[in-house]
Amino acid sequence: MLSVNTNYSAMIALQNLNFTNSELESVQNRISTGFKVAGAKDNGAVFAIAEGQRSRVSSLSAVNDGIDRASSALDVALSAGDSIGKILKDMKTKAVAAQAADLSTEQRAALQADFDALRAQIDQVANSATFNGLNLVAAGGANLNVVMSDIAGATTGRQIDSTVIAGVVPGLSAYVVGNGSVVAADDSTFNLNGVAIGTVDVTASMTIQGYLDQVSTQTGGRVTASYNQSTGQFSYVAAEAVAGSNELTITTAGTARSWLGQGVAAGAVSGGAVTSTITNRDFTVGGAGALSTVSTAANLLNTTGAASTATGNIDTAITQLNLQLASIGSQAKALDVQRAFLSSLSDTIEKGVGNLVDADLAKESAKLQSLQIKQQLGAQALSIANQAPQVIMSLFRS
Repeated sequence: MLSVNTNYSAMIALQNLNFTNSELESVQNRISTGFKVAGAKDNGAVFAIAEGQRSRVSSLSAVNDGIDRASSALDVALSAGDSIGKILKDMKTKAVAAQAADLSTEQRAALQADFDALRAQIDQVANSATFNGLNLVAAGGANLNVVMSDIAGATTGRQIDSTVIAGVVPGLSAYVVGNGSVVAADDSTFNLNGVAIGTVDVTASMTIQGYLDQVSTQTGGRVTASYNQSTGQFSYVAAEAVAGSNELTITTAGTARSWLGQGVAAGAVSGGAVTSTITNRDFTVGGAGALSTVSTAANLLNTTGAASTATGNIDTAITQLNLQLASIGSQAKALDVQRAFLSSLSDTIEKGVGNLVDADLAKESAKLQSLQIKQQLGAQALSIANQAPQVIMSLFRS
C-alpha cells in the first residue's frame, strides 16, 4: 500500500542507520580510550572486578614504598656497621702494638690517644647513621615494623605465645641458654594431639635465630617459630592444629619453661597484617649492645697485660658486630625478595586487568572501517526509501 503518512521502508532504513551510528560511536570510544570496558555502563560486572584489582595494585605500591624505606634504613645501618668494623680493626692494631714490652710511657700515651680517638669515632658513625629520621644502630633507637603484604595473615591453625622474658631482652644473635633461666637440658618438644612431631636440641652455643630455624627443621615445617625482639616473646604457629581435637602443645625436659612456651595454652592464629620487625641494634661503645666490650673503663693500653685484655675485648666486639651485621643483612635480603615478589605480583595483576578491560585495537580498526561503509550504505538506503512516496504523484497526473 502506498501512503504519504507511513513510509515503512524509511523507518527500517532509519533504524538500521541509527544502530550503525550507535555501534560506530562505541567503536570510536574504544579506539580513543583504549578500553573495551571504560565504565560501569559498558559492562558492570567486569568494571567492578577491574576496579577491585586496580585498588589492590595501589595497595601493593604503598607496601612496596614502605619496604623501600625500610631497605634504605637497613642499607645505612649496614654501611655504618662496615665502617665501624674497619675502625675496630684499626683499634686492634693499636692494642696489639701496645703489647710490646719495650714501649716508653710517652709511646703508650700516643697509642692510647689514637685508640681513644678511634673509639670516639665509632659513636659518631653510629649516631649519624640515620635515614628518614630512623637510626637502627644508635643507642635507644626505635624498632621498625614493616608491612610485608596488603593481605592479612592466615587465620587458620593454632598459635602459642610464650611468656615475656623479664629484664634485658636478648637479640636474635644472643644465646638461648641463660635467657629466662633456660639451660642446655631444656630440649623443646612440639606435640599435636599429644603426639611428638619434633624436638629441638638446645645447646649452650645455640643462638635464638638458630633455635627458630631448628623449630621449623625438626618439625618438618609443621610448626613455624618467630621471636619478638621488642618484648622477648616466642610465637609458634601450627597451621594444621585444631582446637580441642588436634591441639598444639610444647614440653621441655625438666622444669617447665614458659619462656619457651611450655605450659602456655594455644590460641587462634592472629589474622593481623603481615609485618616484619626490624629491631634496633646498639653499635655505640657506651651502651649494652654488640660493642660494650670496648667501653672506656675496660680498655687501657698503659701496660702489656692491659693491652692484651683490650685486644681480646676488641675481638669479642668484632665477633658480635659481625653477628649483628649478618642478622641485618638477612633482613635486608628478605625485604629485597619480598619487594621483587610484590613488584612481579603487581605487574601480573595489571596484566589481568588489561585482559579484562583493554580493547583489541586491531579488531576495532577493522570494525571501524566496516561500520563506516555500513553507515554510508544506510544513509543511501534511507535516501532511496524517502523517494518512494514520490511515486504517488504520478498517479494524480492528468
